[in-house]
Formats: sequence, structure tokens, C-alpha cells
Amino acid sequence: MSWTITIPKKVTKRLTALPKRVINSLAFLMKEIELNGPARGQWPNYGKLGKNRYHCHLKKGHPTYVAVWEVKDKKIKLVEVTYVGTHEKAPY
Repeated sequence: MSWTITIPKKVTKRLTALPKRVINSLAFLMKEIELNGPARGQWPNYGKLGKNRYHCHLKKGHPTYVAVWEVKDKKIKLVEVTYVGTHEKAPY
């Protein structure tokens, strides 16, 4: 059974302002989470932010773009992307 990924409306609105490369990286990351689960250790600067929160870099350099996601329910395999944007404004 694969994981289900949700993106809240506030994150979806932010996506329109992001570079195409970052959006493509996010799509690839989401596909990997869907197929293999939320722990994505091979991504650059991947790390756990808490018990069920994770983050990684989508684009290095200036500015650096990151994604933050959270496991909402392990039983039904539900993950929510809570932030996508620059490193400076990341909620961690």
C-alpha cells in the first residue's frame, strides 16, 4: 500500500512563486514518499525535525529551497507537506 500525500491550500498557493526546478524536485520527492515512505535519507540535508516531521533541501545555493513534511497518520499512511520555500523562512 502506498502513502497518500496532501498539500494544504496555503502551500499550494506558494508553489506558483517557486522556480520550475524547485517544483520539479518537489514532485519527485513526493513520488518517492508515496512509493517508499516519509524517511528519505538520500536527499540533500535530509533530517528529522521531530518524531514525525522531516525536511530536506530541494535546491542548494542562494537561495536554498527546502521542503518540510509531516506524518499525519501511520495506520492509513498519510503524509502532509507543510512547507515549501526558502530556507530562511522554514518553520524549524
